[in-house]
Amino acid sequence: MAVIRLALVGILMMLVAGTVQAGAIEVREFDDPVLEQRYRSLTASLRCPTCENQAINDSNAPVSGDMRDRVYMLLQDGRSDMEIRDFMAQRFGDYVLYNPRLEGRTFMLWGLPAGLVLAGGVLVALVVRARRNASARELSAEERARLEALINRGRSE
Repeated sequence: MAVIRLALVGILMMLVAGTVQAGAIEVREFDDPVLEQRYRSLTASLRCPTCENQAINDSNAPVSGDMRDRVYMLLQDGRSDMEIRDFMAQRFGDYVLYNPRLEGRTFMLWGLPAGLVLAGGVLVALVVRARRNASARELSAEERARLEALINRGRSE
């Protein structure tokens, strides 16, 4: 009976802790709904540096909270979205951008999928062309004689 009570108390404590944590949602005040939409868009497009592939608007990591604060302050200062993304990329690296910029060092990231599709298309075209040529090729005299011998041997048996 004591084990059951301990289990129920443990479950109750976890439920209470979950509701307390859920109540810690950040509330930002915006006078302009456009500014609020920009904030939501920016925080959804920036990746948390410590979390695995999670946007800063979904992350509970302390660094994500600091990044959200910085985005809010920069928006209040009148900075553009590009300036804010540049600031975050300069501070935390290009990793924080879900869509990295097209630069010399990110060219492989952007160009590799297109290059692979193009190379695959060329390879398929070459294979199809080779098969067509192989099936349409005429038999040499030696191959024709060998074929005749096989056909005659099959008839005589």
